[in-house]
Amino acid sequence: MINSFPAFEPTPEREPFWFLGGRARILLPGSATGNALSLMEFSDPVGHAPPRHVHENEEELWFVLDGEVSFFVGDERHDLTEGQVAYGPRGVPHSYLVRSEGARLATVFSPAFIEEWFKANGTPVAEAGNLPPAFDLAAVVGSAEAFSLRVTGPPPTL
Repeated sequence: MINSFPAFEPTPEREPFWFLGGRARILLPGSATGNALSLMEFSDPVGHAPPRHVHENEEELWFVLDGEVSFFVGDERHDLTEGQVAYGPRGVPHSYLVRSEGARLATVFSPAFIEEWFKANGTPVAEAGNLPPAFDLAAVVGSAEAFSLRVTGPPPTL
C-alpha cells in the first residue's frame, strides 16, 4: 500500500550526501510512492553544472527554492530564479548551471528509482564533513548506464 502522507522524520535514507561537488538528499523515496515519483533536494555552489545528459526513463521537474539557475533543455536556455519551475522531458538532453553564489533545487523524478543512482554515487556528509570530497566523474558516468542515464556532452557554461 502506498502511504499518501509519508513521514519526514530523520532517517538514514534522508541524510544529506555530497554529489558532484554539491549536497543532495532524498526527501521522498520512490518506495513511498509505489515508484511513481521521487523528490530530491540539491544545494549547489556557484558555477555548479552537471554534464549534459539524458534520462531515458524519467521526466524531471526542477523547482528553484533559492538562487539563480540556468536550465538547458534541448536547444533552449531558461534563466530561472526563486519560485520558478523548469521541466525536462525524458529522452531530451539537459543540464543546469548555478549562476548565483549558491542555489537550492527541489527535483521531482517520475517514475522513481534514479534517486538510487545519486545515493550510490554520493558520499555521506557525516563521513566527509563540511567540504565536498573529490569525486571520480568517469566512475559516476560509468555507473549511469544501469539506470538508462547517458552523458551527451560537457557541463554548460555561460
